[in-house]
Amino acid sequence: MDNRIDQVFKEKKDILNVYFTAGYPNLDDTIQIARSLEKAGADMLEIGMPFSDPVADGPTIQESSQRALENGMSIKQLFEQLQSLRSEVSIPVLLMGYVNPVIQFGIDRFCEKCQEVGIDGLIIPDLPMQAYLDNYSSKFKSAGIHNIFLISPNTSEERIKQIDEKSGGFIYVVSSSSITGAKSGVQEGQVEYYKRIESMQLNTPSLIGFGISDHETFSTACTYASGAIIGSAFIKQLKENPSDEGIRGFVEKIKG
Repeated sequence: MDNRIDQVFKEKKDILNVYFTAGYPNLDDTIQIARSLEKAGADMLEIGMPFSDPVADGPTIQESSQRALENGMSIKQLFEQLQSLRSEVSIPVLLMGYVNPVIQFGIDRFCEKCQEVGIDGLIIPDLPMQAYLDNYSSKFKSAGIHNIFLISPNTSEERIKQIDEKSGGFIYVVSSSSITGAKSGVQEGQVEYYKRIESMQLNTPSLIGFGISDHETFSTACTYASGAIIGSAFIKQLKENPSDEGIRGFVEKIKG
């Protein structure tokens, strides 16, 4: 069977991937939010594993991470919550987080749990490519998990080609060199960057993330990539109104 991520890229365009932090706003919200997002029309979900030192994240996601940790969220707790995932959610689900907690949990055990609950991919921004290839790739592959690499405006062409060759699922195109959620609107220079990546004609599809917050930034991203990832803007939505209606309204507004 194809990985669910591959299926989505075959069947859809203008893909919306929504990030939220596990255990935020409340510890037991994870499955309900995932279910609401699928019902609202999200094509893919990214569940953040909260960490005390999230270096790539802006204040909004850091705050949600902090709250989730205070609520008692951990990787162990998350996997317990995800036991019912596949009876309630059919779209692809990725876990995003930092390598330290994964190593502490135990990489073999982590991959087993991902396979058991039906996780399709992992995004671990601080896992170096060489370390992944040497120590992790065979474990991820045997568990049916795609490892998603990130590229940014500073990533060299040679490196992008190498990432394309080693990637499964999609490439996460970071829209700017800043932290998440720091910008709004399409910044000058970003479209040139999107065009440059598009012109490389990579084999792996790409999703654009960081600074995608409304219909305008989403549709711009969809012009140059297969879709986009929204994080901070959705966390703000959860802070204001985490209800089914609130989530549906948010997704409709983004998709336009």
